[in-house]
Amino acid sequence: MVTTGMRVFSSAKSRIPEFESAALPHLNDIFRTAVGLLGNRTEGEDLAQEVYLHAWKSFHRFEPGTNCRAWLFKILFHRLHHYRKKWFRLRLTRQGDEIIEETLRYEPPVPERLADKDVLAALQKIPKDFREVVLLTDVEDFSYKEAAATLCIPVGTVMSRLSRGRKLLRAELAEVAKSFGLNQGEDAAGGHS
Repeated sequence: MVTTGMRVFSSAKSRIPEFESAALPHLNDIFRTAVGLLGNRTEGEDLAQEVYLHAWKSFHRFEPGTNCRAWLFKILFHRLHHYRKKWFRLRLTRQGDEIIEETLRYEPPVPERLADKDVLAALQKIPKDFREVVLLTDVEDFSYKEAAATLCIPVGTVMSRLSRGRKLLRAELAEVAKSFGLNQGEDAAGGHS
């Protein structure tokens, strides 16, 4: 029995360099996407750690030479699904005022300049199904086919969600631009015609 345990440990230890070279280059992408999907840096860190823990535990099932990045994103969305189910059950068990306090959104004051966080905030305002597709295809450069496989949906659904997600994001960003007075020049130019 001890030798079997030692063989398993030795086998796992020998996989460390392979895991590091295949999976670690994608850590920033996984982390950035997790934060983008959850809208919270701390929860994004936790989710990214869960992804890599799960990937390490199941690395024996990963086929060398295949797309490790796509495999990690599939794990990310699988873990995200479980995270959301757990979060939803937790919210249902709470009572009254606690739920109201949690669902109220803080609206920060309008900043002086448009920043990445403004774009990310606009992205957070679009429904999750659209946001997931926009993040995978436009931010992470997945093909429609890869995004479909990652999310377990048809390619046509990816295409329609992407179109709708981009439209919703443009609308959100237009509101941000208006708050900065960025499209006042267009209005003024239109008034001179």
